[in-house]
Amino acid sequence: MLIIPAIDLHGGRCVRLRRGEREQETIYSDNPAAMARRWQDAGARRLHVVDLDGAFAGKPANTSAIAAITVAVDIPVQLGGGIRDRDTAEKAFALGVSRIILGTAAVEQPALLQELVGLYGNRVIAGIDARDGVAAIRGWVQGSTRRAVDLARELEQYGVGEVIYTDISRDGMLEGPNLEAMAEMASSLRIPVIASGGVSSMEDLLRLKELERLGISGVIVGQALYSGRIDLQSAINAMEHRNGY
Repeated sequence: MLIIPAIDLHGGRCVRLRRGEREQETIYSDNPAAMARRWQDAGARRLHVVDLDGAFAGKPANTSAIAAITVAVDIPVQLGGGIRDRDTAEKAFALGVSRIILGTAAVEQPALLQELVGLYGNRVIAGIDARDGVAAIRGWVQGSTRRAVDLARELEQYGVGEVIYTDISRDGMLEGPNLEAMAEMASSLRIPVIASGGVSSMEDLLRLKELERLGISGVIVGQALYSGRIDLQSAINAMEHRNGY
């Protein structure tokens, strides 16, 4: 199972939020590119970057930091936050990212999602963020009326390469992942699911690894890495190398 470090960008800095709330922010670095190199040096094989300002505003806001990250590392970078039209998607790829994540646009503009999948194939990822099983959009500040699992099934039909499933209530809280929700999502789809939200320990990672057989292919880890609760290199050795990745 792939361990994917998270880099959340706000005002050009590397931060972490609690439950996606801007008022609950902790700044970890003024140099996101250096943080990206740190995770690559520890063995990461992919990075998860979110433009938080872009997610809230609906348009990119941290392009300089994103470009610096892609230049600083050799591993794939997946980017989400504010990608809501074709032009923004094209600019994201021009910055050097390998995959783009559509969240709000996937819910509100299915035609755009289909167009981008037609252009970029499985380099397009659907990001589904949910509270109590219901999808949330627009930087998590607005709820939708769609059950997360139903939405994921629909997006799978459009040809997205993966689904990133985030339990908002657990994100940044170090309370453990919502294993029941993750298992339901993974077993409902044929494409891989990347789990996100709440991972606090190696024990949490091992519990998620038990869901690998259902289709959980990776897990995004943020707060637990930044707080030192999980050592990335040790986690990779336990979760990836043992399976021959």
